[in-house]
Formats: sequence, C-alpha cells, structure tokens
Amino acid sequence: MHEHDPEHPHDHAHHAHHEQSSRPGTGKLKDPVCGMTVTPASPHHAEHDRATYYFCSAKCLGKFQLEPARYLAPPAPAPVSAADAGTEYTCPMHPEVRQIGPGNCPKCGMALEPVLPDLEEKENPELVDFRRRFWGTLPLTLIVFVLAMFGHRLGWFAMDTQSWVELALATPVVLWAGWPFYVRGWQSVINRSPNMWTLIGLGTGAAYLYSVVATLAPQAFPDSFQSMGRVAVYFEAAAVIISLTLLGQLMELQARSQTSAAIKSLLGLAPKTARRLRDDGTEEDVPLTHVHVGDRLRVRPGEKVPVDGVVLEGGSAVDESMLTGEPLPVSKRPGDKVIGATLNTNGALVMRSEKVGAGTMLSQIVTMVMQAQRSRAPMQRMVDQVAGYFVLTVIAIAVLAFLGWGLLAGNWVYGIINAVAVLIIACPCALGLATPMSIMVATGAGAGRGVLFRDAAAIENLRKIDTLIVDKTGTLTEGRPAFDRAVAAADFDEAEVLRLAASLDQGSEHPLAAAIVQEARKRQLSLAKAEQFESGTGIGVRGVVEGKALALGNTALMQQLGIAVDSLRAEAEQLRLLGASVMHLAVDGQLAGLLAVSDPIKATTPDALATLKATGIRVVMATGDGLTTARAVGQRLGLDEVHGEVKPADKLALVERLQKEGRCVAMAGDGINDAPALAKADVGIAMGTGTDVAMNSAQVTLVKGDLRGIATARAISVATVANMKQNLAFAFVYNALGVPVAAGVLYPFTGWLLSPMLAALAMSFSSASVVFNALRLRRAALPED
Repeated sequence: MHEHDPEHPHDHAHHAHHEQSSRPGTGKLKDPVCGMTVTPASPHHAEHDRATYYFCSAKCLGKFQLEPARYLAPPAPAPVSAADAGTEYTCPMHPEVRQIGPGNCPKCGMALEPVLPDLEEKENPELVDFRRRFWGTLPLTLIVFVLAMFGHRLGWFAMDTQSWVELALATPVVLWAGWPFYVRGWQSVINRSPNMWTLIGLGTGAAYLYSVVATLAPQAFPDSFQSMGRVAVYFEAAAVIISLTLLGQLMELQARSQTSAAIKSLLGLAPKTARRLRDDGTEEDVPLTHVHVGDRLRVRPGEKVPVDGVVLEGGSAVDESMLTGEPLPVSKRPGDKVIGATLNTNGALVMRSEKVGAGTMLSQIVTMVMQAQRSRAPMQRMVDQVAGYFVLTVIAIAVLAFLGWGLLAGNWVYGIINAVAVLIIACPCALGLATPMSIMVATGAGAGRGVLFRDAAAIENLRKIDTLIVDKTGTLTEGRPAFDRAVAAADFDEAEVLRLAASLDQGSEHPLAAAIVQEARKRQLSLAKAEQFESGTGIGVRGVVEGKALALGNTALMQQLGIAVDSLRAEAEQLRLLGASVMHLAVDGQLAGLLAVSDPIKATTPDALATLKATGIRVVMATGDGLTTARAVGQRLGLDEVHGEVKPADKLALVERLQKEGRCVAMAGDGINDAPALAKADVGIAMGTGTDVAMNSAQVTLVKGDLRGIATARAISVATVANMKQNLAFAFVYNALGVPVAAGVLYPFTGWLLSPMLAALAMSFSSASVVFNALRLRRAALPED
C-alpha cells in the first residue's frame, strides 16, 4: 500500500516511492517521500549516497532518514488485493450495507463483496470454499438418498443398523457442508431479519436432530412410528436440501464474480507505463502511477495515450472510438486534446499531461460504472418481499402445532413430530428453486438464439422496457470505416479516381486509406507504385504515381496547394450531411474527384427498429459522433429523437433523466463510452461484436450484434416472468395446503396426520413440479421461431 502524509491532503498515492529529480534551469526538485515540488532553498535536506535530497517538511525528512532505500528504490506498484486489511465490503443486494473486511449481510445473509474489485486474478474465496464443501459431500448425499429410498429393497443392512449408517454419512453433510447456512440463519435471528436462511437452518436442523433422536433413542417414540423395524429417519431430507442449496450458491457466486469484470476490463485498458521526457533531452519509461500533471510524454505509433493531455509536438490520427464513439480516427496536431487509453495509430506525438489518476476520463468512467452497478435493483424481489412473512408464519405454525398437541391433546411426542413435519414441508426447496430454475432454462433458451442474459434482474426487467437508447457506432452501424463512393470531376471517371487514390494510399497507414485500398482491390483495379510519398499531418498525403503528381486530402490541403474545389463543393457537402468523411483527389494541380468513406448502417438495423417500434418501444439515438452525422443517420432510419456529440457522462445523464420521467429504459451499445449508461439502465444490452467492457457492464449481450435479438430477448423475458410466477404459485399453494395438514389441523375431522417422511416426500413432489414447469420454457414460442 502507498503511504500518504496526513499533513498533505493533496498528496496522491502515486507520489510514494517517487525518486527525486531536478529540472535544469528551473531549480525545482521533487520531495522523494511525498512527491511535492521543492527548491534547493528548502531548509529540510539530507545527504545520501553522495547526493543531496530536499524535502517539503521535517516530517518527510525524518521518514527519509529512517528508510532512505524505501523511497529511492525503483517503484513496483501492485494491485491492491481485496484480502488486504482495511478493504471495504458491501452487499450486492443491499448497497447501503458497508463494513471493513469480508462477512455476511445482516439483512439477507448474502456474502459481502469488495466495493472495489480485486485486481489480482484469483477466485472468490467463498466460491472456492463452497465448491470444496459441495463436491466433498455430494457422494455422501447420494449414498444417503439411495439408502433412504431403496435400502429396504437392497438389504445391505438391517434397518436399525441402516439408521446408524445414514447418521454417519449425513453428519458431515449437515454439520460441515451446511455450517455456513446455519451461521447465516443464526445471524438472521440475531439481527431480527428473517430470511430464507432462517427456514433452511430450521428445516434441515429439525430434520437432522429429529432423526438423531430417532436413531439414538427409538424407544422414546410410540409404536405407530415404527416402520420396517425402525423409527423413520429423515437424514436424506436434510442432506439433499444442504447439497441443493450449495449448488444454488455455487451458481450464484459464479454469476456474481462477473460483476467486477467491467471494472477490471476498464482498468486494463490503460497502459502500464509512459515514456517521460526529461528536461535534458533524455527519456525514461516510468509506471503510469508516477506521471504527474505537467510532465512531457512521448507517444509512439501503435502505443496507447497514457493520460489525458494536450499535444505539444508532432501529429497523428488517434483512434478514440472505444471512448468517444467516433468511428473514424481523429487527427491530432499541436494544441489538440488527447484522451488516456486511446490508440495512437500512425504518427509520433509529444504531449503534456493535464489530468492523471482519478482525474482522467477513463477513471471517471470507472467511477460511473461502479456507482451504476451498485444502484441496480436486486434479483428475485418477488421472493424477498414475502420471505420474512413466510418464515415467521411457518415458525408460528410449528410452535402452535407443538403446543397444541402438548397442551390440548397431552401428547408432546406428537407435538414434536408434527412441528418437525411443518418445518420440513415448509423448507423452501420449491420456493428456492422457483426463480432460479426458470432463469436457468431461460438463459439456456436465450443462448441458443444468440441472446446472453447475465442475471435474473435483466430477465425480470426487460419485459417492462418502453424506451430504448441506442448508440450509433457499432450498434446501428458497422463501427468501422468503409468505402462509400467516388465522385469524378470533368475529364475523369470514377474507377480512375479510385485507382489513383488507392495507388497513392498504399503508402499510408491511416484507416481511411485502408478502406480506399481495400475497395480498389475488391474491384480488382490495377494499382501502381507511389513515389516521393509524403504525409501531411492531419490534412492528407502527396506523391507521384505513373509520373502524375497526386494529392489526396481534405479542403485544407487543397487550399494549401491552390487547387479549386468549387466544381464539386455541392457534392462534398451532400456527402458530409450523410455522415461521410470526404477527401479530394488532385492530379497535376487539377481537381480529379472526391472519395467518401463512412460507417455503413448494418443491414439488419432497419428491420430491428421497425419491430421494436411495432411493440410500442420509443427508440432514442445517443452517440459521441458529430451532430450532423448523427442527424443524417437518424433521418435515414426514421428516428424521432437524436443526440450527438454526447460524452459518457451525458449518456448516463440521459438514462437518469428518462428514468426520472417514469420510463423503463434499456441501453444498447458496444463501446467503452457506453459502459456507465449500460450499467445504469434498467437493462443494459451490449453488442457481442463490441468491447469486453461493454459486455461486462451490460446485463444482456446480443452475440451476433444484431438488434433484432432485442425482440427475441423481450419475448423470453415475458415468458420467463410468467413461468416464475407459476412456480411461486406452486410453491405457496403447496405450502398453504401442506403446512396445515402437517400441523394436524385436519386430525380431529379426518384422522389424517402427515408424518415427517410424507412431508419430505411432498416436498420432493413440490420441487419436481417446479422443475418440470420451468422446463416448459424450452418450448416457448419466440419471434424467430
């Protein structure tokens, strides 16, 4: 961990361990302890290894004198592990719950997770622990189940001996594998927050303890409870419920481990080092955490821009599409702003850093994604809303059954047995399976159709969507430059304009040039070799092809060469209104034609938008691209509402504004700039053809990048939520009928009693009905079917 000096609240973590350096001619130096700028006039200085070091305060001087090697050693920053002391944890279901260190939520019992993701590549410790408990005891559970169901037929043991065998096998399952559940159940009692863990603990605990007593002291039970030579035991019910619950927890933890994937992907975008220019003309590679505001940095071709800043020297085209949504690389010249983590394509730049650490655009996007993820609605709200009341009701009925039989009928043994039967039959196996089973089947059905759901909340909310915000680049469009058309001037033809431009562009690394060359080769045009090739930063290229002097670039290049472009000005403006980038080609000082490169609309986009509008969904486009281009695309697609030149924070604000208006909002995008809005929307929908960051921030991914998948996903949502409600109805109706019978309410009228064995069997039937009903989702009728 980096050390902060409390005397300097403006001190940043990246200042720790920073080696002192001077700037000739300025008289300024860096305090090696805190990184503050100091001068040789400072009274706080020390000699070490034949060098003099200056400090901002006596405190920093004292620290240095105690451990000089610590502050002069080469920095080796490492990601902060979530296991480190002082890490703050929160509950994914209740974000207001915060504590230092891991633990369980006092409200719902779920395991807390770090507020900031652990950047080390390692599994969740609880996931590892539960996996070991599940697989370590699953064979025991299976053996106990087989013995309970078929032991009397197999004849392996005498029945009274079999009870002891089941006790020996079930005890590790219940007491070791199920121990975390009993801890959570006990915490729910202490915190007066009854939840599903309360019932799981009571139900399995009651079944196990009852069976232990029946094995150790069978003489305490009436003869009527003797069956096949022993008092019936229910070790298999306790063991099976524990194993099923562990399996559900494994699936949930695996899904939750993906929550921080978006943050990790974003943090991984930034380069690890930067090339800093010293004032004496030399250069050094330093960790990104050691870059300060005002440092001069060199960015070579193919490298990422380290931090936000301004260009001082050189020129290049920078690919900012992942952060801004601009599909075409942006030319950068001295005075232009550059954004950290964007890609420098084909030129060398010298820049001055202006924003570092938490101030960069990438860091701000990380913060917004984290806040949006924490504010997302919890899963399975329908179950959570009734769980507390259900638990209290079941416990009350079990107590009344025990007291009723003991006080009114004078039979305390029957009271114990019936109370246990109530707890077993009410054990939330079916209730716990009701939602997850539907989700499991639905996610499988969606995956087979190219729709990936990340969690139950997405399936629950997607059916409510009435507004869809779509990004342009990579969502409505292909997201990469493609040749649009060539327009020839007088005395030239279109094919010749394309051939000459492609011949010249063979020497350029610019993505627009690549699109022109690719089109010429596609048309099998014969390209010639370019000589005397020159690249003018940000304006175009020049060279000689087949003895002709060619110039290809924007209007600024034509003006520089004194070439008139008036004859094709109207055509150029029209192409720009359609969202294309226009280049002029001049041959021997005469305008030969225009070439347009654009980001084409996906072939499936018009049909997808028509389908969505037909279902009553309002479609809004929000893009970081220019407003003119955005309006042109919006007009071609018939969109009523278009927002251009929007930043990541603007997209997030748009989502929040629509939500405040009472709308249920989905966001569809593919870029890093979409990540905050994807996470904040009621449902985030990412294109599978886009970035990992977008897919990790979204709750739904369309594998093929086809917007038509939204209609399919919405149909799956409608069918799944209906199925979930049916399953919950099965579970609650079953409990409404089974619990009174288990309590002995019907005994005075019919003589019926429900033994714990029959209660366990009824519980199994209830679970089976839920499973089979959920499986019907595989045959649900969907749009593409």
